[in-house]
Amino acid sequence: MVILTLLHPQHRTPLKQWCFQREPLIRIGRAPDNHVILDDLLVSRHHLDLRAVDVSAANASSARNASWHLVNHSANGTYVNGAVMSQGLISENALLQLAQGGPLLKLQILAATGLAAPEQPPIAKTPQLPTLPKAPSSRQPQSQPCAHNGNPPANLFCIHCGLPVKVEKTIRQYQVLRVLGKGGMGTTYLVWHPTASPFSEQPQNALRVLKEMNADMAKIPKAQELFEREASTLKTLDHPGIPKFYDFFVEAGKKYLVMALLHGQDLEKRIRQHGTVPAQQAIAWMMQTCDILDYLHNHRTPIIHRDIKPGNLLVQAVSNHITVLDFGAVKAVGILSGTRIGAEGYAAPEQAQGRPVTQSDLYAIGPSLIFIITGENPSRLYKKSSRGYRFMLDGYPEIAPPLRQVIDRVTEPRASDRYQTAKELSQALSNCL
Repeated sequence: MVILTLLHPQHRTPLKQWCFQREPLIRIGRAPDNHVILDDLLVSRHHLDLRAVDVSAANASSARNASWHLVNHSANGTYVNGAVMSQGLISENALLQLAQGGPLLKLQILAATGLAAPEQPPIAKTPQLPTLPKAPSSRQPQSQPCAHNGNPPANLFCIHCGLPVKVEKTIRQYQVLRVLGKGGMGTTYLVWHPTASPFSEQPQNALRVLKEMNADMAKIPKAQELFEREASTLKTLDHPGIPKFYDFFVEAGKKYLVMALLHGQDLEKRIRQHGTVPAQQAIAWMMQTCDILDYLHNHRTPIIHRDIKPGNLLVQAVSNHITVLDFGAVKAVGILSGTRIGAEGYAAPEQAQGRPVTQSDLYAIGPSLIFIITGENPSRLYKKSSRGYRFMLDGYPEIAPPLRQVIDRVTEPRASDRYQTAKELSQALSNCL
């Protein structure tokens, strides 16, 4: 029996498993005709094959003693125990990474017993992962540097040596591979940290996101405050639904923030590009958001996010779980704020007046649900009624009456009339499933 385990990219904990009792060929990739399907943009449609060597159908029970041969079909490359491999034999307990910074798969080979494989094989006693080499450069002698020949134009890493094909520039120890985006606040880069230790908080050869504050914005005290606030806040947080903080520094007069690279798409882009989703999926995502808000609101220094909206809720590609983004607007509970922050249609009335409370974050769950399920801008549905201004959902049968009641309550004009905690709101949403 062969077991492939998808591991969390940072914590190396199991996320999902596939069992193969007698298959001599296992195909892995993004296309739906693979045996193992990984919905990640770094994974090619048909990324790699695993082939059992000298194992026939009649002798499948000897798979425990068989060798497995890997064949890479992807221009993004496949790494086995940290070393790039185009094809070759792989050993039991090998760690496979599909593309630099891509998904991690642990290979286990178990003796066949003649019994059917369990639907959910035990993962609590996963054997210790193999030790990765200290640096990728050890695979390429310095006296014979790789010329990176034969790489497709879009490749970030060489399919031969595993090192970056092109480094735009280096900012401190971070090698800039490409620009991810530019905005009013700053520029975001995809960077590679080549000297990270595999046993520290920064896994070896990790891809990261580097945010650089624009020089013009650095002249504005409030912009500096928001940028530094995001860094100082993320540094204190530890939750799977919050981007992991790695570094904050000033270089040549510019401020930089380094965070984990997340593969996925925010809900605003997702809905606009691919359309709305069923209410059950929207509810599941908002329950995950409530779990993150519960963590923030009950942190040792309770935090109000102040900018919950679909554009700040990212769905991770592999796990389909929500990550809350943009912590530049956060505010500690109990500290007065004269600054009015919040997106139109999603901000609670008291937040628009510069007096946010924890229930202000919960308010934003209501209009977020409306947008995700209907695709409509919530502001268009916010109209005056006999009870004041409310979200009018008549004509949207996809929002069932129980969910309408939850949205109606969580968007009450007065914070005291709403659900008081994220857990209470999550339970109300759960009752709608």
